[in-house]
Amino acid sequence: MKALKNIFVGFLVSFIGSIPLGYLNVIGFEIYSKLGMNSLVFFLLGVIFVEMFVIYFTLIFAKQLVNNKKLMKIIDFFSVFFLLILGYSFYASSDQTVEQQGILEKYAMYSPFLIGVFLNCINFLQLPFWTGWNLYLMNGNHISIVNKLKQYYIAGTLFGTFLGMLTLVLILNMLSQNTTSFSKYVIPVVIPSFFVILALVQMGKVYKKYYQKKIEI
Repeated sequence: MKALKNIFVGFLVSFIGSIPLGYLNVIGFEIYSKLGMNSLVFFLLGVIFVEMFVIYFTLIFAKQLVNNKKLMKIIDFFSVFFLLILGYSFYASSDQTVEQQGILEKYAMYSPFLIGVFLNCINFLQLPFWTGWNLYLMNGNHISIVNKLKQYYIAGTLFGTFLGMLTLVLILNMLSQNTTSFSKYVIPVVIPSFFVILALVQMGKVYKKYYQKKIEI
């Protein structure tokens, strides 16, 4: 029962966590629309390959990571610039002609699996996400990580991430095919704006976390 509970909890957390529109989902959508389903599957496998190690180490060292305030502060600040850079990249690529290279064409020589591995390696936002969730689940006794039980939890999270991202990419593709305005404005307007909003939200979190208390004092 504990093994099944670990799988279910891991699946639920990662599935819901992967549904919100993030940069990996956006790039997955672009890969699917330009390179097809096989490339998307290998891209997602690359993503969860890295996530497997991230979840494992945050599961083992969650408390130590939270206590390392200097590391968490660096990650929080870097995340703001990272999101702004992504937004600008999509905005800049939307103005390119057919003869010019877009975002994916720059990486066309690499396999989708390696693209997924690389992009998730620089996805620093997942570190505080999984650290927080793993601490919450362990402290609340929602999962057990004794012996091999942690492997069932990790397996559930990986399947949840894969299925969640695949579902969202297919939904985005369906919208792009059925709605002309979606295809016209999604890359040059919607996606860059989305990343700017994410960056502003992250800036708000950084302000509250590191500056608001000091000002109140």
